[in-house]
Amino acid sequence: MTDDFYEVHLDSDVMIPMRDGVRLATDIYRPARNGRPVEEPFPVILERTPYGKAEVSRSEITVKEPKAAPRARIAEYFARHGYVVAYQDVRGRYASEGTFRKYLDDGPDGYDTVEWIAAQPWCDGKVGMMGLSYSAHTQAAAASLAPPHLACLLLDSGGFSNAYRSGIRQGGAFELKQATWAYKQARLSPEAAADPVLRAALEAEDITDWFTRMPWKRGHSPLRHLPDYEDYLFEQWENGTFDEFWQQPGIWAEGFYEAFSDVPMIHMSSWYDPYAKTAPENYVGLSRLKKGPVRLVMGPWTHGDRSLTYAGDVDFGPDSTLDGSIAEDHRAFRLRWFDRWLKGRDNGVDAEPAVRLFVMGGGSGRRNAVGRLEHGGRWRSDEDWPLPGTRFVQFYFHGDGSLSQEKPAADAPSLSYDYDPRHSVPTIGGAISSGEPVMAAGAYDQVEGPRFFGSREPYLPLAARHDVLVFQTPPLGSDLEVVGPIRFRLWIASTAPDTDFTAKLIDVYPANADYPKGFAMNLTSGILRCRYRESWEYPTLMHPGEVYEIEIEPFPTANLFKAGHRLRVEISSSNFPHFDLNTNTGEPEGRARRMQVATNTVFVDAARPSGVVLPIAP
Repeated sequence: MTDDFYEVHLDSDVMIPMRDGVRLATDIYRPARNGRPVEEPFPVILERTPYGKAEVSRSEITVKEPKAAPRARIAEYFARHGYVVAYQDVRGRYASEGTFRKYLDDGPDGYDTVEWIAAQPWCDGKVGMMGLSYSAHTQAAAASLAPPHLACLLLDSGGFSNAYRSGIRQGGAFELKQATWAYKQARLSPEAAADPVLRAALEAEDITDWFTRMPWKRGHSPLRHLPDYEDYLFEQWENGTFDEFWQQPGIWAEGFYEAFSDVPMIHMSSWYDPYAKTAPENYVGLSRLKKGPVRLVMGPWTHGDRSLTYAGDVDFGPDSTLDGSIAEDHRAFRLRWFDRWLKGRDNGVDAEPAVRLFVMGGGSGRRNAVGRLEHGGRWRSDEDWPLPGTRFVQFYFHGDGSLSQEKPAADAPSLSYDYDPRHSVPTIGGAISSGEPVMAAGAYDQVEGPRFFGSREPYLPLAARHDVLVFQTPPLGSDLEVVGPIRFRLWIASTAPDTDFTAKLIDVYPANADYPKGFAMNLTSGILRCRYRESWEYPTLMHPGEVYEIEIEPFPTANLFKAGHRLRVEISSSNFPHFDLNTNTGEPEGRARRMQVATNTVFVDAARPSGVVLPIAP
């Protein structure tokens, strides 16, 4: 009899004990016949989530089934194919006991859960893990402690390589998606569910209004009604230096690569996902150390939206989804992986390329039927990341606003602007998740508008702002394919003891009938808080007017700049509300109370040649 003939038996709210006595609620779906669970052992697929083990997962969609499926239906899909499936509420969430500390208990809790499952008579000793976002973080957390019975991983858009460098903080700045996430999840917390007064207090807050009152204060934030959530948020916000707080399993996989489980694993993310840096870093770090195999998949999507063809206002074409390109759909993609590594089936997974990624670009540039820019793209495969044969080419900034491979003149004047944190550069798309209703992820024309928090009439391009420096090439004479990690190297000075510099890479479309003003499409961006210019562990303030060399590391990207397009870089000092504001005062992280204007300078002469290093694909 084949797997497809199994029925499903559910044991709800099985309370699995952790090493400290806290019990975590777990729903266990077992293959069954005639209404009774089959007694023989099966491999187990585990997903650990803070979003409710019995709730609908918004990312469990396919092209054919665009309505999100409940986790129970996904569990039944795998159980009918001969797997036990376990969904667990993480500590302090929904039906699980204990206090929720975001990310920090998921290493030992994941280890204990894997080993408890492996000891059950219905488990054959092999446990695989799956899941998106937080559920990917829980996988990396558990694997950092190497539970003996963990057999394979499928990390989708998560699994912090280093949360200090991407996901919680980036370039020393704090990612404010952590604030919007904390507020939403506080409203959905067990405490709010049990206390109608608390729930009413949280729901009465307007998170968008609160973003006009940055920086927040402990005890005077929209999370003040639920101190545990406010405490963990401020703990992340105020811990600005890379110290022992950040060097824990759950938020620092790269610190545990040597000990990390040596099992088959897939690291999957997308160019407009907050984990576009994490997935390639984990792939590189682990593929060099482990037998694996270790795989990398990168699409053009926003967070978890692998069955959609678009990100923001840009469409990448019908071939851009995982469905029909990498596998029939996400369910079949996972089933093939688990069939190979949990059941030992020779299904061809071993022969698949190590790296599969989507290179954006090459489309018509016209507006499609639903109003999105047709940017297009294609999948390509290779055996490693960065792609073998990649050339890293320096493009220099010039005083006239040009961007080229020619070195700047010796006497080129510096460029200065005033950065006022009270009038910051608004975030228009990018690699964001959980930012609603304050910010949205994806690719957009870089023009202010009522959709984007902080925009002001008359809603002009960001490039028109006085506090944005713009450098761009002439229209390209031939196609240019940029695929891989990117580095901005700047020579800077400031009148402030501390300030931020931001950098953004943009594909500029020429004008056409649908976009008569052209379209400046954001690809990737980065930030550096200058107190961390020399060290993440030992920040030092600047001396006003002194010149420093800094490096900004944005997320990687993959884009084909078509002939006739321009390659543009925009430099500024804020990207809000994606990142918290630098007040230019040098006050401690997360505790600033004053704001002042900084005059920031970028040098573009031969002795101080600011620019960007781009990976040109073979």
